[in-house]
Amino acid sequence: MKSRFGKDELLYLYRKLVLIRQAEEKVREEYGNDAMKTPVHLSIGQEAIPVGVLFGLPETTKCFGTYRNHALYLMLTDDTDGFFAELYGKATGVGRGKVGSMHLSAPESGLVATSAIVGTTIPLAVGAAFAAKYKKLDDVAIAFFGDGALEEGSFWESINFACLHRLRILFVCEDNNLAIHASAGERQGFRSISETVEGFECHCGSGDGSDVQEVSMVTRQIVERMAEQPKPGFLHLTYFRFLEHVGIAEDFNAGYRSRPAFAEMISLDPVLRFEKALLEKECSGDDLRAIRMEVDGKIAKSIQAAKLAPFPAPSELYTDVFA
Repeated sequence: MKSRFGKDELLYLYRKLVLIRQAEEKVREEYGNDAMKTPVHLSIGQEAIPVGVLFGLPETTKCFGTYRNHALYLMLTDDTDGFFAELYGKATGVGRGKVGSMHLSAPESGLVATSAIVGTTIPLAVGAAFAAKYKKLDDVAIAFFGDGALEEGSFWESINFACLHRLRILFVCEDNNLAIHASAGERQGFRSISETVEGFECHCGSGDGSDVQEVSMVTRQIVERMAEQPKPGFLHLTYFRFLEHVGIAEDFNAGYRSRPAFAEMISLDPVLRFEKALLEKECSGDDLRAIRMEVDGKIAKSIQAAKLAPFPAPSELYTDVFA
């Protein structure tokens, strides 16, 4: 796809992709030391979706995500200190060491909530959009969710309510064709996600979730349509999950899917794919190496700080607990 971005924008996108990828690769390196006690659902292969969707959107945007939330958190915050401290269960973590990997949030940066329970944050995003309409604000709410959430009643009730009330909410389906180990054909009684949702009063779009520029452009188009004709938007973005559902390993030997050929793996990798495009047209190898080195240094400092940080005091056990 021909770039519509300037060099500074392209390097910003690349840095975000690299930040997420290198942070998660470092999680993979460190996890075997058994100091990170939280389960991890890694975003490798998915990075281009939150980066592309959120690039250029207003700071007032309210985001809601799933347990596979590392990419969303790092895109919005750039906060590797709080991220790694939380994974190590330390008091300096974003959730003071008590929320782990699956419930990261940063309301001050626009990430209102994420959850380990499938489909639960979608109605919360609808509530945020309804509140904005009630207050006569132009804020946009975004619900990120996997294709498995389309088998939850909460999704259909949410999109129905949002369409009925013409709310400014963008539903983003991050479709890897898997719910743990089950493919869509084993789970879904409809032929096409996009065709099914098009029956609702909303703006619909789709794209290759492995291409950060395509994701960004299709998002901008649908948000513009939402502004011109107020009603919800729905984005169907496909991507490839490189690792197991939960954990740090590949699982191609598990028997439910096969490893793609090498050339296909490259095309499915959002970081390598974007890097190749940049080197062919807009940027030099030195530009990209400088970004990778800066990110490596940032991550290394955050991990060292996390290891030295204290664990939460016993008195913290019941603070911020509401149910």
